[in-house]
Amino acid sequence: MSDTEKKIADTQGQYLQAVSQGQRLTDAEWRNCRLILTTERIAILGDSERQVALDEIDRIADRFDVNQQSAGVSEYVGFHVDGDVLLVSASDHAEFETDLYRASLDGHIVLVQHPALKGGVVQNTEWTKGRLKVTDEALRLALADGQAVDIVRADIGGLTVDEKQVSGAERAVIQVEHSQDGISVETHLAGEEFQATVLRTMLEDSAEQNRADLDLSSTEKRVIMALHSGVSPFDIPRFVGIDVEKAEAIFDRLIELDVISVVRERTEVALTTKGRKVAGDRMGEQ
Repeated sequence: MSDTEKKIADTQGQYLQAVSQGQRLTDAEWRNCRLILTTERIAILGDSERQVALDEIDRIADRFDVNQQSAGVSEYVGFHVDGDVLLVSASDHAEFETDLYRASLDGHIVLVQHPALKGGVVQNTEWTKGRLKVTDEALRLALADGQAVDIVRADIGGLTVDEKQVSGAERAVIQVEHSQDGISVETHLAGEEFQATVLRTMLEDSAEQNRADLDLSSTEKRVIMALHSGVSPFDIPRFVGIDVEKAEAIFDRLIELDVISVVRERTEVALTTKGRKVAGDRMGEQ
């Protein structure tokens, strides 16, 4: 190890070589191993030794079920490196994934536009530099202008990726919706290819876990959209065109579905992650 390389994790696990030099290995099997993760590489120590430099990884994926062996393991991470795909599953996989994100992202600089949207309204915020830090709960950004922004992983309502011109170059821009002080905001992130790949994987995984799949009426969706745009719960009946009793019944149902949460008992509500996801989907339909 170099003087600057630091060990992040040392744990037991298993690995499976799913693709070798572009060829799918349908007869591949899981093999027990020791996993050592540092700020520069992952070492897989088993019946043989393999080291993968983090900056040589082309893509990280949650699933690559090459056969029944791989499909039978519920949690693993797939490393795409040149023409190879290597699947790795740790004994405490959730902790290992967070350690992987820390090893890949902590201390790195990305370009940040925050907030790019606030309450669904474009803010015309300038891009600035931000330093990354990953915790168990959040992606933390220390911006050059002094702001500290936390994107709580359990609070991500939606995520899209688009190619845009940023600082004179075409870049993949990660657009992540979350909340700040109870208001829906969208933060845009762009960086070097590897860091952008890891950021996208981590945030997409969180967004998928938070995704809402609800059967809502058009009136319920209008209530959500009104809350999303900043309308007070007190003004919802007049704004949406329903009576107070109907609004109360809708609030009760949305609370039960975990789309809104009670801020003040029976008088004030705020959208949850699921609710903001429904609002984002609804805006996309219009």
